[in-house]
Amino acid sequence: MLLLDERQDVHLLMTNCIKNDLNHSTQYVQGLALCTLGCMGSSEMCRDLAGEVEKLLKTSNSYLRKKAALCAVHVIRKVPELMEMFLPATKNLLNEKNHGVLHTSVVLLTEMCERSPDMLAHFRKLVPQLVRILKNLIMSGYSPEHDVSGISDPFLQVRILRLLRILGRNDDDSSEAMNDILAQVATNTETSKNVGNAILYETVLTIMDIKSESGLRVLAINILGRFLLNNDKNIRYVALTSLLKTVQTDHNAVQRHRSTIVDCLKDLDVSIKRRAMELSFALVNGNNIRGMMKELLYFLDSCEPEFKADCASGIFLAAEKYAPSKRWHIDTIMRVLTTAGSYVRDDAVPNLIQLITNSVEMHAYTVQRLYKAILGDYSQQPLVQVAAWCIGEYGDLLVSGQCEEEEPIQVTEDEVRIKKVVSIYGSSIDVELQQRAVEYNALFKKYDHMRSALLERMPVMEKVTTNGPTEIVQTNGETEPAPLETKPPPSGPQPTSQANDLLDLLGGNDITPVIPTAPTSKPASAGGELLDLLGDINLTGAPSAAPAPASVPQVSQPPFLLDGLSSQPLFNDIATGIPSITAYSKNGLKIEFTFERSNTNPSVTVITIQASNSTELDMTDFVFQAAVPKTFQLQLLSPSSSIVPAFNTGTITQVIKVLNPQKQQLRMRIKLTYNHKGSAMQDLAEVNNFPPQSWQ
Repeated sequence: MLLLDERQDVHLLMTNCIKNDLNHSTQYVQGLALCTLGCMGSSEMCRDLAGEVEKLLKTSNSYLRKKAALCAVHVIRKVPELMEMFLPATKNLLNEKNHGVLHTSVVLLTEMCERSPDMLAHFRKLVPQLVRILKNLIMSGYSPEHDVSGISDPFLQVRILRLLRILGRNDDDSSEAMNDILAQVATNTETSKNVGNAILYETVLTIMDIKSESGLRVLAINILGRFLLNNDKNIRYVALTSLLKTVQTDHNAVQRHRSTIVDCLKDLDVSIKRRAMELSFALVNGNNIRGMMKELLYFLDSCEPEFKADCASGIFLAAEKYAPSKRWHIDTIMRVLTTAGSYVRDDAVPNLIQLITNSVEMHAYTVQRLYKAILGDYSQQPLVQVAAWCIGEYGDLLVSGQCEEEEPIQVTEDEVRIKKVVSIYGSSIDVELQQRAVEYNALFKKYDHMRSALLERMPVMEKVTTNGPTEIVQTNGETEPAPLETKPPPSGPQPTSQANDLLDLLGGNDITPVIPTAPTSKPASAGGELLDLLGDINLTGAPSAAPAPASVPQVSQPPFLLDGLSSQPLFNDIATGIPSITAYSKNGLKIEFTFERSNTNPSVTVITIQASNSTELDMTDFVFQAAVPKTFQLQLLSPSSSIVPAFNTGTITQVIKVLNPQKQQLRMRIKLTYNHKGSAMQDLAEVNNFPPQSWQ
């Protein structure tokens, strides 16, 4: 039996042999045959021998009945349609005095109830009989044959409790019939031994799963609360996991054990510590937010690095939901950034900046706090980012004395060396720093009269939420999912995934996705958005944007800080000197590239794409995406439309800016997606015929 399984060829020859043994005159031979069939019987064998098993299930021999019951469980698992064959034999199984037969009978009934709703309804009438058996077990005196650590047959008690849980689920009558016995088990079971704790745990699960009375549920949660004080780590872990499942339905009852749960944050076991942290966040509400945040901030300060990211995120969410005041909210977030700034998710910085921006009355207080925080320690990058932004926006409040709690900072003109610092980076080897320094130097000198308008305070930000259940958030080099609020999709057509679809366009690991520039309905700031062209990016995809309504005109934002300020053209007027090319022509869709070279940065090539459609039907939801090798850097701006008109009656235009500092030959892969004639179309193409004037 140990060397064979149902996949062996010899297994086919065993059916007749086992059938003979099942009808043998010796009970031990019959028992061995039942064990063999119950362990390795195939579907065909179970079908052929089910009648013999059912016959032995009705025998008066308790030794054979318990083995036949377990064999019947295997037969039902292999051939569920044979379940009804064993139904008559189960009628008298629970009347057996032998505990072995009772135990295996309960296992058989449990299997049948789990597999068939009809069987579940049929066996609900056995609840009073099961309650009576369980009552006899807990009320009976000492029995050497079944006693385990002073408890009568705990294995049978656990099995009965599991069956009661199945029978009482979603049934009022059955649940009411077992309420009293569950209360007796919960109050009379000895908890000094692990055996008693196992029974209590099954009792708690049963109480929570059936339609039990509120007082009984409170009793069950109190049992879990006592488990938290147990020295056994496994018991504490089980209690925390169970409380975490019930906290949503019995929040007030779990709240009574808040102090014990918080104490588990100090446990040395990391599994217990994680469960305690999750449960602590689930217990936070508007009434206990201050006390719970104090404990959780202390935990954040002392916990292992593996907990800091999740703990910081939980504190952010709880503070946003239950903050008693904006000042408390800002103080809490700043405490997190100071304590574990390098572990927070990237969205923590814009969220805090938005909170500060919207809290006008807190600007002076916040900028003072941030200034002092980075004076002492500027190793936490998110804290420095927030502080730099706030000081840039509200730095005048540092010296104005508007914050009554803090002394104004005294500075002289000699100590303000912004121009000097900016000038230093005009020759930086970092191209991004160099470009920004040159732009701001020009602002200080040539366009100084426009500086106050360009550098005025930012308008109040609006919070942007992302559709979809999850978003991949980068946390210090580790990618992990962050839950987001799910919203119904807009009624209009949606473009397909942009940047991630291009990860494999050029192959290898040298492609990284970026979020493309997209038009928004917000008013443009005076200086426009800075071009994020020279960052560490080389891939972009931009979704098609539907045309804005006529009543809300979109404002085109210049990508460079000083775009539109000079009378000189920013691009060389040599478009006629660089020949245009046809990058793609297939199925009536034609893509043409025209070229310009930047005056301010000769390494930047500006490519304007024009998409035309020669077919008889419009192409809708048009999306153009592009990828370049790692030695290049690329920015894809928003398209003029998402519909390519039929019969060449119009075109879509879109601008690509490519930085080529090493003057290498340009090559590009493009991806086109659109809907045409009711079908979704998608195609990839490689463009290698760029004219030398466009990249040399």
